[in-house]
This record gives sequence, C-alpha cells and structure tokens, in this order.
Amino acid sequence: MGHSRPTITEEKVGQVRELIIANPEWNRSRLSRELCELWDWKAATGQLKDISCRDLLRDLEAAGAVVLPTAQKISRRAGVHERIAHMEHCTEPIRAELRELTPLRVKIVSSKPGIAEFKSYIDQYHYLGFDRSVGESLKYFITSRDGRTLALLMFGSAAWKCASRDTFIGWSSEDRRANLYFMTNNNRFLIPEWVRVSHLASHVLALIARRLSHDWETKYGHPIYLLETFVETDRFRGTCYKAANWIHVGRTTGRGRDSISMKATLPTKEVWMFPLCKDFREKLTTRTIVEDR
Repeated sequence: MGHSRPTITEEKVGQVRELIIANPEWNRSRLSRELCELWDWKAATGQLKDISCRDLLRDLEAAGAVVLPTAQKISRRAGVHERIAHMEHCTEPIRAELRELTPLRVKIVSSKPGIAEFKSYIDQYHYLGFDRSVGESLKYFITSRDGRTLALLMFGSAAWKCASRDTFIGWSSEDRRANLYFMTNNNRFLIPEWVRVSHLASHVLALIARRLSHDWETKYGHPIYLLETFVETDRFRGTCYKAANWIHVGRTTGRGRDSISMKATLPTKEVWMFPLCKDFREKLTTRTIVEDR
C-alpha cells in the first residue's frame, strides 16, 4: 500500500492529463480520488489520501504541468489563514511549581467543540496563528490535575525535504519518499503567556513523546519513529527541546517545506529531532516496512 507521496514522473503527469481529457465532467475531488486508486495512495487505514492528492495537483497546475477542472469553491491560498472564531479563555495567571500541578492530563483533541477551542487558543496566542493541517495530524490539550489549560501541541506532516535532518537520518531520496509518513512535525507548541511554570515545557514534551506513537497508530494504523521541529532563530533558542533531550541537527536554508525555488524566502530555523525508538534509522531506511505491515 503506497502511503508516501508518489514520485511525480512524466508518466504520472501524463496519466493526470489523460484522466482530465477523458472525463471533462469530473471535479477535482473525483479526479483526486481516482488518482489515489490508480497510484494506490492510501493511509495505513486504507483511506484514500485525496486531500494530499489535491494539494499535489495544485502544485502541478502552479508549475504549468496540467490544467485542472475549474474549482467548485475557492480554496484558501497557501499562507492565508482561515477565519477562526475567537472564544474567551480564562487568562487568570498560573504561577506555580510543576509539582503543584502534576500529574498533568493529556487530552487528544477530536470533537468539534474541542477543535474549535484549540483553534481559538492557537490563533489568538501563538505567533504563527492557526493554519490548516494537511494529511495526518494530532492535536493535544495539556491541563493541570485540576483541569486548567497549560499547553497545546499540534503535530502534522513532516517536512518533505530538510538537508540537515536527512543527513542525520542517513536516508536516500527513495527511502524518504517511502517512509516519510513514519515521522511527524511538532508545528505548534503553545504555553499561554499567563502560564508561568518552570520546567513545564520540557515536561510536556516528555509526556507527549512517551505516548505519541501509540496515539498515532490508534488513529492512523501506523507508528511514528522520529519527531522533528523547526525553531525560528530570531525568536527562540530551543531551550525546552534541549532540556527534553531533543537533538539539534542543524539549520534550515530558509527555502520552506516544499519549495522548488533556490531563494531563501523564510526565516532560518534550528532543526531539532527526537527519536522514539533506538533503531529509528534502520526503520526509516528500510523500504520493505510498508509491505511487511
């Protein structure tokens, strides 16, 4: 079963063009579903990865490789945040020793009210705001033992390419294409400004690291072997990741997650990694993993 993003060859581009010409009545959703079936592009649960496929199709159209059916509704442009409904949150200062708040409670965000609340927190209090999560993702609320919100985390698709990370793993481009879905990116981590608790951030990272692979396998049918995150060098020092025993492996070039441009258009970021198993390199460089599952 083909979990990872397919390698786009001239043959595949030709298949896209042929389907569009042969089926002028198809919309983009139908086209993406048919391509997922054709390319066996599915999650470990068997679900078609048609949302990821539509993103790929938009990339091909932007590159001038194909002309897609007219969109039925206007998609949000990349980098444009969706309109988030802001809620009122309790902002009463929390200043305490960690031991006064533990054991912390970890809650996976899954209900519509929970997702709305999560988005509201991130959009109001995280410097990047909330942006949609494409593909597989998990969102967490972390609360004190008495139920007060202390932190929020979101994990989503790993970066398609990152030179320092890829060197750290030691995989080939073929390994990466086959096994990238065994990684996830901690793309949001928020401790609201009114929460002042020493060592909270590293404690939360350790809590999540112990359970994330199991949570991911429960939701998507496959484990996670390696975590990554990118810390903006002009804003943060990555202190909490270092304290939680994440490994600093290098710095980005500033070209972005899926950039095909050679120009640096984004802030440079420090790259931090956290293996969830000792043999993560072997697992991420073995292309028979999918077939063996």
